[in-house]
Amino acid sequence: MNGMKEFSELTEQELLALAVALEEEDSRTYSDLAEAMRETYPGTARMFTAMAAEEDGHRHRLLSLYREKFGDHIPLIRRQDVKGFLERKSLWLLRPMGIEKVRAQAELMEAESKRFYQRAARHSTDAAIRQLLGDLAAEERRHEARAEELEAEFVPAEVEKAEGATERRLFLLQVVQPGLAGLMDGSVSTLAPLFAAAFATHDSWKTLLVGLAAALGAGISMGFAEALSDNGSLTGRGNPLLRGAVCGLMTTLGGLGHALPFLIPDFRTATAIAVAVVAVELGIIAWVRNRYMDTPFLSAAFQVVVGGLLVFGTGVLIGSS
Repeated sequence: MNGMKEFSELTEQELLALAVALEEEDSRTYSDLAEAMRETYPGTARMFTAMAAEEDGHRHRLLSLYREKFGDHIPLIRRQDVKGFLERKSLWLLRPMGIEKVRAQAELMEAESKRFYQRAARHSTDAAIRQLLGDLAAEERRHEARAEELEAEFVPAEVEKAEGATERRLFLLQVVQPGLAGLMDGSVSTLAPLFAAAFATHDSWKTLLVGLAAALGAGISMGFAEALSDNGSLTGRGNPLLRGAVCGLMTTLGGLGHALPFLIPDFRTATAIAVAVVAVELGIIAWVRNRYMDTPFLSAAFQVVVGGLLVFGTGVLIGSS
């Protein structure tokens, strides 16, 4: 916080210079939002382009008054130089951005701009500057209604419905599919080594070690496999590192679920709890497939249970032989 200036200490010149910088930043941010949304959400992108043009119009009015009052040189004063502003992260740090997250960001920007102009107008003693700042405060108050008008113009109901479907598709491609693939692999593929070790040794600790090794090994393997499968540029599946992390984490969790009961020293108790956990895991997988992949629940449950029982039986047979 050292070196930051109190808002009340700003001169008329500094107020206008700060207002110019804020409008430049808002216009650029809306342009960046429009560019980020253009391919996936074209209606919303056109709305943000229009909002960027409005902010640019504010900047030109501020620049005209600044030149009239103080000349051509504008000192560089930014939001981080003045106390009281919210920290605003760069857009590249916020990606991937969902449609609701983007619109919430825009609402926050408009609310902050309104508060700034209201306070700046009260602080100013120059009649012309006070009038312009007051006018801009009123315009920022009207921006909420203007945003609704722009949304109605550029994001009509059918476009909003299509963008909602696109949002769901991206969520499925980038999060649900890799997560489900990992959960299925971790929950099912680790059953055979875990229960083979359990019935071969009848020792909870040794079974736990095998389960941990299987879960962590499968998680690392699946994470790398998913991250290296494609970079998402053509398939639209998003950031490969994110997909790999989701897939690897869910694979590990799926394997750990039925391995951790073997922390219980009593082998029979641990095995009974592990079997119950497996049943819960298979039920969760069936629910996710039904909820997000539009697979009928009974069909999903049948497929998952049959696969799980086959792998479980394989492990038991090998461990008992």
